[in-house]
Amino acid sequence: MLDGLEPVKADSLKEICIKRFEGLILSGAFSVGERLPPERELAKKLGVSRPVVHEALVDIAAKGLVTMTPRKGTAVNDFRREGSVVLLTSLLEYHNGKLDPKLLEGLLNMRLLVEIENARLAAKNRTEAHLEEFKNVLEQEAAADHSDIEMITRLDFEFHLILAIATDNLLYPLLLNSFKPVYTNLTDQFFRDVSVVSMVFEFHEQLVAAISGCDAQRSADIMHKMLSHGEDRLRKIISR
Repeated sequence: MLDGLEPVKADSLKEICIKRFEGLILSGAFSVGERLPPERELAKKLGVSRPVVHEALVDIAAKGLVTMTPRKGTAVNDFRREGSVVLLTSLLEYHNGKLDPKLLEGLLNMRLLVEIENARLAAKNRTEAHLEEFKNVLEQEAAADHSDIEMITRLDFEFHLILAIATDNLLYPLLLNSFKPVYTNLTDQFFRDVSVVSMVFEFHEQLVAAISGCDAQRSADIMHKMLSHGEDRLRKIISR
């Protein structure tokens, strides 16, 4: 009876400070090149300790939002020049789960390039172990409840991760994992239209058949069709 009564988790003071700083920078309240007030002053304004402020600044510095220089302080960066992929999650949270149109366009274009190449390489470099993993996911997809969006989203991500691993290129799965929060946010919205699930799973079956047959061109073609179909639907969903 108490299974659903897990402890309520509140953001730590550090996490709250991180979100506050990110919001101020991404909104333009702090402009590029501007130096932030000293940590002691920031701590006083935020009502937290100086170590908490310092840890929060270290976090956003790692994302490329600011540069911390000893004895000179912290300056705001142009995140387009200094930011890393981990900043995508912050951008998503800043917009309350919605992507800026330009960022969405960039993500879709990049995914088209990377995923088509992944399909091509997977057909060339896959192993029997990879095919077994694909088979396992396909079996789970066949048995899945199409209204269980969380499950469908998880299976879809797992399918694409296996594909990236099968390329035998170490960078591709790491890149996909870096984009996981943004990727799953978009696919979660996409799969809320239950009618698309069967079509996506059918594309998965076709793709596995092509990869199993080591047909690189057909694998790339199927991936292109699947992504084009998904992109059209996703744009309509997000525009609502």
